[in-house]
Amino acid sequence: MNYIVSLHNVNFERGGKTILQQIDWDIQKGEHWAILGLNGSGKTSLLNIISGNHFPSSGEATVLGNRFGQTNLPELRKRIGFVSSSLERFSQYFQNETVESVIVSGKYASFGLYEETEEKDWEQANQLLNDFRLSYVKGTQIHLLSEGEKRRVLIARALMSNPDMLILDEPCSGLDILSREQFLNSLEKVAINGCHIVYVTHHVEELVKEISHVLLLKEGKIIASGPKKEVLQNDLVTETYNVPVSVNWSQNRPYLIVTEEVTPSMLERQPQ
Repeated sequence: MNYIVSLHNVNFERGGKTILQQIDWDIQKGEHWAILGLNGSGKTSLLNIISGNHFPSSGEATVLGNRFGQTNLPELRKRIGFVSSSLERFSQYFQNETVESVIVSGKYASFGLYEETEEKDWEQANQLLNDFRLSYVKGTQIHLLSEGEKRRVLIARALMSNPDMLILDEPCSGLDILSREQFLNSLEKVAINGCHIVYVTHHVEELVKEISHVLLLKEGKIIASGPKKEVLQNDLVTETYNVPVSVNWSQNRPYLIVTEEVTPSMLERQPQ
């Protein structure tokens, strides 16, 4: 299996509206991707397809060697981890659980532990706590953690099932700068362990060195895709965001600067 994801001429419609158009996108082994685009550009729909939660309206989709229409999607989903700030809406189910219990529950894709666990499960959870520099919260109920600590616990939970791909959907939303950097630093461990990252964000400065490739999406169409420094060019990013920007680089991370005053006419061109 040389391709982690392979989409060819994929279209997706919902409620009579075309959301994704003629998507051609390949993720090869060893690549870690970011998806950038405005709200309404189709990012969520694209994530739902590659995570096996939505079926394309047309076109061919193959994920982790499984071609849609010829595979068991529920089984495929077990090989894909998913972390999003929106997952915290389920925090009520974890309220009184210890950090280790939350992490171990990831192996069983459950909110709480309802199956018999094994000693090796707890050993793996302890290793993940070490990997993500969270050993100091061992035994702590998760509701007592900071937002940044909770996000790192969610990554550890997603990795309990040893997924081949980890989807991170705006994982730093709402975090302060220290918590954000602690979270981003944890991505190194994910990459080292051989799990492929697909990272969605509005903030290009979150694209740390582990993120090797970028896909720019606008109104359901791909503007550009490829190696990070080749894609994050001023003209391409300006087209994607409808705002004139300059991309600057520091320590292999990009930063955006708006290069001129944003006028009402520019704002009117943004998709609603």
